[in-house]
Amino acid sequence: MTARYSPPLKPIRLSHAPASQSILRRRSRWLYALAALLLLYQWRSSIHLLPHRAPIHEPSLRYKNVDWSRYAYSQYATSSPYLCNAVMVFEALARLGSKADRILLYPQEWDLDVESSSDRDSQLLVIARDRYDVKLQPVVIPKADDDAWNGSYTKFMAWEQTQYDRVLHLDSDVTVLKHLDELFMLPRAPVAMLRAYWRLPSVRQLTSLFILLEPDEVQAQQLMVAASPNVRQKNEYDMEILNKFYGDSAMVLPHRQYGLLSGEFRIDDHRNYLGNSQERWDPERVLKEASLVHFSDWPIPKPWIMWPHNMIQDEMPKCKLGIRAGNDDCRDKRVWLGLYDDFRRRRKDICALLSAPAPDWHPPPKNTTEHSD
Repeated sequence: MTARYSPPLKPIRLSHAPASQSILRRRSRWLYALAALLLLYQWRSSIHLLPHRAPIHEPSLRYKNVDWSRYAYSQYATSSPYLCNAVMVFEALARLGSKADRILLYPQEWDLDVESSSDRDSQLLVIARDRYDVKLQPVVIPKADDDAWNGSYTKFMAWEQTQYDRVLHLDSDVTVLKHLDELFMLPRAPVAMLRAYWRLPSVRQLTSLFILLEPDEVQAQQLMVAASPNVRQKNEYDMEILNKFYGDSAMVLPHRQYGLLSGEFRIDDHRNYLGNSQERWDPERVLKEASLVHFSDWPIPKPWIMWPHNMIQDEMPKCKLGIRAGNDDCRDKRVWLGLYDDFRRRRKDICALLSAPAPDWHPPPKNTTEHSD
């Protein structure tokens, strides 16, 4: 039997490359899978934690290692009613736990000598200093033929407070609901202000009721010159002057938290305040999220002025008719009346004329000098 011929087998060349690549591919797949699992775990953890995370800027803000003596709230007073308003602002800041300094600018003609129980201005200055740790700063207020400097231009002197890195000047016809210390930590800017949202969309203007500023003596002098009677235009006030200086450069802060007008509760169209036409107006929620309410209710006078008879009935917010009788929505009315009642109650408690010194307060000795910086 003839044997069949089989060609010799070709020599097999062993190569380690395919095996190495296979091992690497298997390892890569394991690494990718592990990375994916880690990412999924982190994502699920973040979803779980998000509802419990405190916001960055909350009223109970506690910054570590902050030298709060570098920051201050500023008020000025050129009349007895506005002195009382300023002390009310300082009382609120102290009660709400603000850590920044407090400074009050007042005419140098006033003194701290409480000569009698009816010496109301001296009493309030001493109370501001001793109860609310306010640094009192007498200033020279320039005299003008139209007495304009006894009004809003005095706030420009806040730019002279160069012992501070930042000053937050507030108009005094306000109710402070939360302290505003978080604003001192904002990125640097010469000025941060709010939009006058009630004038939108036809007029885009900053409002001077709320100014976060970096003190600067040169800028202070320029503002003073711009406000002098021989330079400023007729009917040009602090708001117009500040818009000339900072209208195109100021950091714009959100009015929804820091610039709510009391008059917002008396109108029906809230698109300017809410910033959109889809959101439903909720007066109680709006008040809860606000840090400050500014009393502006034309033609209603400021809350410390006696109102004309029957004006409150004519001008206060009206209840919105409900679908069924007895189901009317009176929340605007309740919130609005509550703001005025609260202001008047606190004004009586804080600024009432002292017929006799309070139990925990005594008039200072003669020639008492204000705190120095």
